[in-house]
Amino acid sequence: MSLNIIVLAKQVPDTRNVGKDAMKADGTINRAALPAIFNPEDLNALEQALRLKDQFPGTKVGVLTMGPPRAGEIIRQGLYRGADTGWLLTDRLFAGADTLATSYALATAIKNIGKVDIVIGGRQAIDGDTAQVGPQVAQKLGLNQVTYAEEIVKIDGGVATIRRHIDGGVETVEAPLPVVITVNGSAAPCRPCNAKLVMKYKRATCPMERTGKEPWSKLYEERDYLTLNQWSVADVKGDATQCGLSGSPTKVKQVQNIVFQAKENKTLTGSDEDVNSLVKELLAEKIIG
Repeated sequence: MSLNIIVLAKQVPDTRNVGKDAMKADGTINRAALPAIFNPEDLNALEQALRLKDQFPGTKVGVLTMGPPRAGEIIRQGLYRGADTGWLLTDRLFAGADTLATSYALATAIKNIGKVDIVIGGRQAIDGDTAQVGPQVAQKLGLNQVTYAEEIVKIDGGVATIRRHIDGGVETVEAPLPVVITVNGSAAPCRPCNAKLVMKYKRATCPMERTGKEPWSKLYEERDYLTLNQWSVADVKGDATQCGLSGSPTKVKQVQNIVFQAKENKTLTGSDEDVNSLVKELLAEKIIG
């Protein structure tokens, strides 16, 4: 048995370096002002996909991402680790998307790709922490979904057995394929890049990433695998009114960088008086309530 797997991955701003220029006037993220990284939980999802590829010969793993041309780096990072292909959704019409518009774009692209057995991605992205995109993609595709997954235990007879972490413990569930799975950061970390694959794909780019002046330009004519798939709204037959800002009812009012600093220490005993005093202070500061 072989599988067709799509990994949903996102290039996200490194939230450890959020500054005053992190947000544009229209409430969208100023990605050009922030370092970009592979969303951590999407790496956990990629590892689960690659383990299935190791287990089932003939399985194909593709990385699907949306963003500006530089987001092609996410596809390369997937290829370096063992993915087979990738697709970059890049178009000004995709810009400024909230979770609703993002899930629409991804679902439309998946339909354009064709037959898929598993769609897998991280539980949430660190630049939004909504955990909404995966379930929304499943809903738009009409597929089963399993969230908070930690391990795909097995796939047998067209049914996936998945261990997931929930409040209060762990449960094992079964879901018929095709299925959408979102993976926790507590799942197995992703394998490192393979040196041979890095050498093979280090020049792989999407057309919009190229300047045309690269010394290795002729390689793109000789090696098809160095040209990554690049799709616009029109390429995936999407509705422009449901993409980007125009398809996003959610608006961000403000982004702030807040640094917590301990200004004082207080030692408390276990007495009722000290506990009551602490609770009153927390309530007064609106830390709890």
